[in-house]
Amino acid sequence: MKKMLLLATGLLIMFQCQAQIKLIKKLLSNEKDTTRKSSFMPIPVLGYTQETGFEFGTGALFSFYADRKDTTNRSSNFSGTASYSTKKTYNFSILGDAWSKGNIYHAIAEIRFRKMPFNFYGIGNRTKKADEDKLQQQQFKVKLDLERTFIKNFYSGVSLGYENYIFDDRSPDKIFTQRPEIQGKRGGKVIFIGLSQSYDTRNSNNYPTKGFFGRLTYQYAPDFFGGTNFTGSQLGANVRNFWNLGEKFVLGAQGIYQGLQSEHYPFYILPQLGNDEMMRGYYSGRYRDRNLLAIQSELRYRFNNRFGAVLFAGTGTVWGRTSFALNNFKPDVGAGLRYFFDPAKGLSVRMDYGIGTKVKSEERQSGFYISLGEAF
Repeated sequence: MKKMLLLATGLLIMFQCQAQIKLIKKLLSNEKDTTRKSSFMPIPVLGYTQETGFEFGTGALFSFYADRKDTTNRSSNFSGTASYSTKKTYNFSILGDAWSKGNIYHAIAEIRFRKMPFNFYGIGNRTKKADEDKLQQQQFKVKLDLERTFIKNFYSGVSLGYENYIFDDRSPDKIFTQRPEIQGKRGGKVIFIGLSQSYDTRNSNNYPTKGFFGRLTYQYAPDFFGGTNFTGSQLGANVRNFWNLGEKFVLGAQGIYQGLQSEHYPFYILPQLGNDEMMRGYYSGRYRDRNLLAIQSELRYRFNNRFGAVLFAGTGTVWGRTSFALNNFKPDVGAGLRYFFDPAKGLSVRMDYGIGTKVKSEERQSGFYISLGEAF
């Protein structure tokens, strides 16, 4: 009997090892899957900050083609993240980017619910680390965009969005509570109704190697909720271009503009400089104001179908209370690695490290990011 148990245990271990080896070989294989089948990639969410404590959770990306037989049909991607921390903060988000058969319709969706601490530094292009104020934010956001093509490569669309914010100041003796010019301290809610116009000649919506993308958006927030809630308009522009520099090199460039027009500017609506996609290396919200302009370039290198690396550099600024000035632009540079879990669709997990400016008497600003998909 003992021999049978030992034999069964040995066989089980052998089968498990073989399955793990098979999975590892699949994940490291340099071959592309030409069947255009759907793919699923889970990724752990792990981290630590003084404000949140230890954060843990899971994220995943699901991708598929609406028409597998049409090689021009773009992939539809849906990602989700759920995380929790030892200090009882949580984050839940679902992002969707879907293309219909023939790429006639394009839909973008975002659902986000989170309660988390963050650092507030004030408003403007010259905020100081010494003014850091710790806030607790609760946010609920829903945004839906639907576009349709009527002329090749041109997409016209409409959008609808809702945002709700609640804030708690953990240090009422600092700038958030003490400065009267900061608007929207209790939070608020807003509904956006918008229009968009895009032009897209990229050869891929995940990892383009050539082509141009440009998108203009206009959103209006009517006075649905009254009081100090945001009422006004929001204008945005996002342009990108990609050049193929050979078999393994791609050069990409991107420019972003965001601007608000209103008589009342709650701080949480203001464009924020810095995140895991643009101006990597800056804490999101370190600089915020009524207008934002940023540009970046990225040199991408593919070692093979599975692995790649990038070098990136950019610059950006915010303005509103002060006039736009070229000498207010802040630089960022950095590098990153890529693992392509679905080489055929160009879907990747990326790790980036960005370095920003050094303000006098402060440490140089920097940031490390782990994300799904390319920065742009």
